[in-house]
Amino acid sequence: MSKPKRKSGVFVTPGDRLGVIEEFSPGPGTYVRQGTIYAKITGRSLIDLLNKEVSVYPVIRTAVVPRTGSIVIGQVAQTQNQTANISITKIGKRALNGEFTGVLHISDASPVYQESMFDVCKTGDIVRAKVVSEANRTFHLSTALDRMLGVIYAFCSNCGHMLQWRRTKMRCPNCGRIENRKVASDYGKGEI
Repeated sequence: MSKPKRKSGVFVTPGDRLGVIEEFSPGPGTYVRQGTIYAKITGRSLIDLLNKEVSVYPVIRTAVVPRTGSIVIGQVAQTQNQTANISITKIGKRALNGEFTGVLHISDASPVYQESMFDVCKTGDIVRAKVVSEANRTFHLSTALDRMLGVIYAFCSNCGHMLQWRRTKMRCPNCGRIENRKVASDYGKGEI
C-alpha cells in the first residue's frame, strides 16, 4: 500500500491512498474503503486544509458533446418543409472534433407562425440554436427562444453570395434576389 501524499497537485492514479476519513472528508474523484480515502480517477490531488477535504481532478479533458441547454452553431445540411437538419460544428465558442447532427422543427424555429421551413433557413446557412432536448439520441434544436438565435450567415439560393439583411427581408447584393430567413439579431457579425 502506498504512503499517502500530503501535497496538492500531486499526480495520482486510481487506487492511490490519499488519507483517512478521520483527517479529511472525501471529495470529487475519490472513494472510501475501510476508513481510507483513495483516488477514483487519474488526475491531480487537491488537499483543502481549510475545509478538511481531499479531491482528485482529472488532467485530461472530457469529450465535448452538445447537452440540453447548450448554444450550438452549425450549418444547415438539409431543409425540408417541416424540418432542417443541422450539422453542429461548435458548442458556444468551442469547435468540435466530431460531427453531431441536430434537428430544427418548424414549431421551434420562430416565435411567430412560419408556414414553411424554407422561410426560416436554407441549405448552407450558418445557424445558432439552443439544444432543447436529447430525446431518442437526437439533438432537438430551437431558434425561437432568443433574438440571438437564428441564421447568422445566409447565402443566396440563386448565386451563392452572402445575403444582406434589410429590416425584414434578405437581399442578395449580386443578383438582387429577395429571400426570407429567421435571422439572429447579430446577423453577419458573429463568429463562425
